[in-house]
Amino acid sequence: MPILIKKAKRINDLPPYLFAEIDRRKREALARGVDLIDLGIGDPDIPTPTAVVEKLIERATVPVNHRYPNSSGLPEFRQAVANWYQRRFGVKLDAGKEVVSLIGSKEGIGNMAVAYVDPGDIVLVASPCYPVYHIGTAFSGGRNYFLPLKKENQFLPDLDSIPGDIAKQAKLLWINYPNNPTAAIADRDFYKRVIDFATKNEVIVCHDAAYTEMGFDGYRPMSFLEVEGAREVGIEFHSLSKTFNMTGWRIGMAVGNADIVSGLAQAKSNLDSGIFQAIQEAGIEALKLGDSIIEPSRKIYQERRDILVSGLRAIGLDCEKPRATFYVWVATPKGLSSAEFTAKLLDEAGVVTTPGNGFGDAGEGYVRFTVCVDQQRLKEVAERIRQVSL
Repeated sequence: MPILIKKAKRINDLPPYLFAEIDRRKREALARGVDLIDLGIGDPDIPTPTAVVEKLIERATVPVNHRYPNSSGLPEFRQAVANWYQRRFGVKLDAGKEVVSLIGSKEGIGNMAVAYVDPGDIVLVASPCYPVYHIGTAFSGGRNYFLPLKKENQFLPDLDSIPGDIAKQAKLLWINYPNNPTAAIADRDFYKRVIDFATKNEVIVCHDAAYTEMGFDGYRPMSFLEVEGAREVGIEFHSLSKTFNMTGWRIGMAVGNADIVSGLAQAKSNLDSGIFQAIQEAGIEALKLGDSIIEPSRKIYQERRDILVSGLRAIGLDCEKPRATFYVWVATPKGLSSAEFTAKLLDEAGVVTTPGNGFGDAGEGYVRFTVCVDQQRLKEVAERIRQVSL
């Protein structure tokens, strides 16, 4: 007779993981024979640059790379990260103390809570957001305090709205610019306000900068660490996933305050054994080549953005033209919730999107589209939606 299997309360208390639920709905539609255009998950369809793939093939044959890596990363990889930050942002980093490798930034984001959040601790989370920010808190027994991102505030959190007692108790503050899912951007003045808030309240700032290399029309998003005082209060998460079309490779990095980075590295050393060294060496190649292999993808995404935004506006949908990320944040038609509009698009148009409220309650009233399909399919999107009864 089988035993009674009981999941931990932290698992049972979780809502279904956003993208897992979307995958379920997609499978059902495909089983019905629907020709889907999938604009749901931000997963680049452009292949990883050839030079990076070739470097992996070459280094995968080296026997030393078949052994356990260091969980903090090869010194050479961490130095390549430091060199890239210096070239790209003018930020000088000590590769030995201020850089740690990550098995994709998702892993590092989740492990920040392991390193810094005790049961009952408060974590400030801008919402809507990448769900791992608040899920990490929940797994560690912390309490999330959500900061709604509103259109009237350019989708930036209103730090002044945080009650004084909450601010003083907070352990971490999660921000993410260029932003997923809203595609909003932040400037130096905003980061200065964040630093002042963090300094006053002794809060660790966690900035997810995964989309800094996806700026359009000449716009180059900045690093939080470029601003004076940021290194005293914060850590920045970055990834090769979106930057170099390497989502499946699982390689990223966290950089910033040496003590904060050290705490994250300590947590990781007890939970993982690092990234396959051949992948790290391929990552070094990607970081060395930098813009020379990023720019072609950036150009493609910009062209796709223009097609999608023009098409959606032509059929009466309300959306801004994003200056960064490969997302378009679209207001739902009057009378439809985020979930209802998403379901309508899937069932009646065969277009997969993500409901805004899946990223948090503050995302209600919006749906996120990606541009991770080719131009021809994107041109088809607006025509399909035009046939839907809205």
